[in-house]
Amino acid sequence: MALVQVNFISKSLSRTVTFNAVIPTDSLPIPGEPAPEKKPFKTLYLLHGIFGNYTDWISGTSIQSLAQRKNLAVIMPSGDNSFYVDHEASGDMYGEFIGRELVDQTRELFHLSCRREDTFIGGLSMGGYGALRNGLKYHDTFGCIIALSSALILRDAMVSTHDAPVNFAKRGYYESVFGDLTKLMGSDKDPEALIAILKRQNADIPKIYLACGSEDFLIRQNRDYRDFLQAQGVEFTYEEGPGIHDWIFWDKYIEKAINWLPLDY
Repeated sequence: MALVQVNFISKSLSRTVTFNAVIPTDSLPIPGEPAPEKKPFKTLYLLHGIFGNYTDWISGTSIQSLAQRKNLAVIMPSGDNSFYVDHEASGDMYGEFIGRELVDQTRELFHLSCRREDTFIGGLSMGGYGALRNGLKYHDTFGCIIALSSALILRDAMVSTHDAPVNFAKRGYYESVFGDLTKLMGSDKDPEALIAILKRQNADIPKIYLACGSEDFLIRQNRDYRDFLQAQGVEFTYEEGPGIHDWIFWDKYIEKAINWLPLDY
């Protein structure tokens, strides 16, 4: 397994960006078993939560050993506190970076499959929202979405105030991320609206895996999205178990999620 740190100049973000990649290139042969066939790797683009960066998944979970065991390439970028959406006012196009540029760059750098059915996106908290938003918006690229403890907070953002007790819950922060909050619902930043758009287009909707801890402060929002998908007849898997918004839960459920992915070659 190769753990690689890459720096490159992003056109979408107009600066040098960094990501970690786990590439299982050095698997040792098992005596008595045939050598694995050298095929392009299936790939998971894995997004961190708020306050995090490209190192979070490596330090917080067993993602390296999971990638090695499953022969899965994992790409872990930094998304700052952007919610992985395009910020038109500042020109920081995080959605375009995740949904197009990062995929194109990593496919040039590594031996990755270019097939939709071999390309997945996932994340936790802010990254869970980012995985849903970009997995649905760029549905021609991603075949599966993993969303853990997703920060599905659009309705909370719309009723936020400027005097919230923490900065990332203040209206000014949400406006800096999502723009005009009165236009948020129904936009391409709304995971419910994106489902509706794909259904109208009769497009292939990525398969979705949702999980959230039963004591997580985001459990209501995740249950609401589960109920929405069910009402829309969308194919999805939902799991809920004891846990809060922490790495103990995410380490356990990223393994469940990777086991859910279609990784048989």
